[in-house]
Amino acid sequence: VLAGKFAAEASTGLAGNLRDAMYENIQHFSFSNIDKYSTAGLVTRMTTDVTNVQMAYMMIIRTAIRCPLMLVFAFVMAFVMGGQMAFIFLIVAPILGFGLFAVIRKVMPLFKKVFHKYDVLNNSIQENIKGIRVVKSFVREDYEKQKFDARNTDLRRASETAFGRVVINMPIMMLVIYGSIIAIMWFGGHMVDSGTLEIGLLTTFFTYVGQILVSLMMVSMIFMMLTRSVACGRRIVEVLDETPDINDDHCDTTARVKDGSIRFDHVYFKYDPNSPEWNLEDINLDIEAGQTIGIIGGTGSAKSTLVQLIPRLYEATKGSVSVGGRDVRRYSMEHLRDSCAMVLQKNTLFSGTVRENLLWGNENATQEEIEQACRIACVDEFIDRLANGYDTDLGQGGVNVSGGQKQRLCIARALLKKPKVLILDDSTSAVDMATDAKIRRAFATELKKTTKIIIAQRIASVCDADQIIVMDDGKISAVGKHEDLMESS
Repeated sequence: VLAGKFAAEASTGLAGNLRDAMYENIQHFSFSNIDKYSTAGLVTRMTTDVTNVQMAYMMIIRTAIRCPLMLVFAFVMAFVMGGQMAFIFLIVAPILGFGLFAVIRKVMPLFKKVFHKYDVLNNSIQENIKGIRVVKSFVREDYEKQKFDARNTDLRRASETAFGRVVINMPIMMLVIYGSIIAIMWFGGHMVDSGTLEIGLLTTFFTYVGQILVSLMMVSMIFMMLTRSVACGRRIVEVLDETPDINDDHCDTTARVKDGSIRFDHVYFKYDPNSPEWNLEDINLDIEAGQTIGIIGGTGSAKSTLVQLIPRLYEATKGSVSVGGRDVRRYSMEHLRDSCAMVLQKNTLFSGTVRENLLWGNENATQEEIEQACRIACVDEFIDRLANGYDTDLGQGGVNVSGGQKQRLCIARALLKKPKVLILDDSTSAVDMATDAKIRRAFATELKKTTKIIIAQRIASVCDADQIIVMDDGKISAVGKHEDLMESS
């Protein structure tokens, strides 16, 4: 009873610690680290893989000491009491060991494939549930079901192959074990018949034989379970050993962003270090504090990539990016990102109320500050129409609000940080022209000291900016005011 209790506590504790450690490390990943793993893959590692390691660990700590000790002492007593008959085990043990080694060698790569199939299946489930509205609006339920069936069948076949190899160990073990018993009966029977062995000793010898064979069976089961858990463990360790590409190793923890001035000095960047082409090439920019900067360009011109270098979501490959007159690498990431609020292209709200989502920007914000941010972002236009105002539950991912309302809530959340630099990455694309204009006017009057960087597809959204940057294929094509660019660009 105590063995079961302590084994359960130890194994669940290990699983909890592993999940905590993985989750904490993931929180420190930069965008480039996150790009290496699929969301479904990380979820599988933190659930299925950890559970497999937990079960193996519980099995091991209950049997890993007891079974080998039982095996060793039973072997010793078998040789003491059985004499020459005990030499049968010297033949049996290598056969079992070789069979076990052969099975494990074949199974290890198969389990690696199985867990990759788990990732693919979970990814299919995640995509389908997340995009269920799109699936239903396009009447693609049958297609999604077929896709899921194909991936599920893939996983089943891979699992059948892997576990089919594992179970080969059992008939090999049974064949050897029962062969040993028959051999002992044969030689023992002749020895009793010839008077060289007493019946009592033979009976006692069978008792030790039983202990040896049970111990061998348990050790074999441990190795089989370890085979699967080692494959899981390696996937877990990959996440634990992943070193964040961006860290605070060279920062000055006392450094503070004094203003919103920004400078790009011969900046080059590429997502893949081995890629021959640059995503950003020789970027030189000087932005004064408090300016409004518009960025336009075709799809794939690296507009989002450019602004993501400012709060160090990605690190410049060559050159330097400065904020407030200091290289961004000299600030702690926490302080830099608090000073540079960014509303990403993909707007994300979390489960909870409107107020809880807004307080992500500043958990200590007063009601007055919340209302001011909402007024600038034009959230006040619709907040009264929600069932419970600021205490309205948004549901999972903000399903209870429209795309334009979601964008405005995300802008208000960023404003609550009172940043030195505010970056809007195409964050007003879902709002109407009139609301877009109201938000820009509010920025001009309420955020005079804040540097505003607005990425937009509509020229109307940036035509009154102090500077407009035109991006083309990772390079700056032109910089200037709207009137000048109309003539020259």
